[in-house]
Amino acid sequence: MPRPPSPHPRVPSSQPLEQLLTRVRACRICAAHLPLGPRPVLQAAGGARILLASQAPGRKVHDSGIPFNDASGARLRDWLGVTPAQFYDPDLFAILPMGFCYPGKGPSGDLPPRPECAPAWRAPLLARLPRIELTLVIGQYALAWHMPDGPRALTRAVRDWQRHWPHVIALPHPSPRNNGWLSHNPWFEAELLPLLRSRVAQVLASTAPSSDDH
Repeated sequence: MPRPPSPHPRVPSSQPLEQLLTRVRACRICAAHLPLGPRPVLQAAGGARILLASQAPGRKVHDSGIPFNDASGARLRDWLGVTPAQFYDPDLFAILPMGFCYPGKGPSGDLPPRPECAPAWRAPLLARLPRIELTLVIGQYALAWHMPDGPRALTRAVRDWQRHWPHVIALPHPSPRNNGWLSHNPWFEAELLPLLRSRVAQVLASTAPSSDDH
């Protein structure tokens, strides 16, 4: 009797990033569990300097196919102090949620990222992003993957920002649903955001061509 196909595709170490992205965007491994069907949404290029490790696309992002094309994205860009042109430049920002497809609605917001996604694709994608200088970890699922040695509680992980500074920073989700968290934690906007914007600007400045390049 033939063995069923593995849910974790084999990715040759020599496969270029562009080919891998094509495979990811055609992925159907959890199609049976997605109420609107598969539509992987991600952004990456080999020159990316900042990694956004987020949760999963929402309904609006699923419809548009553009990551963070919603109120959460507007707030996140404000937090980072970047323009949409910078944010959507894959040679500056890689955007890799823990689940690439919209998982559907749950009792209180969207469902968690599908568990099949990260084990199948995350390590091969990250291995092809050698120039990342700053990883921004958004939400508890990204926290468990990218900061396994840190606090599990998101608020504590955000407060503990100095632990992995200046290379990895945990952030609350920028969704309007998190307005209550922001109002109860004013130190985030008063103390951490200015440092975050400065760090993002520093990383992006290192990507600008020098006068010797002209």
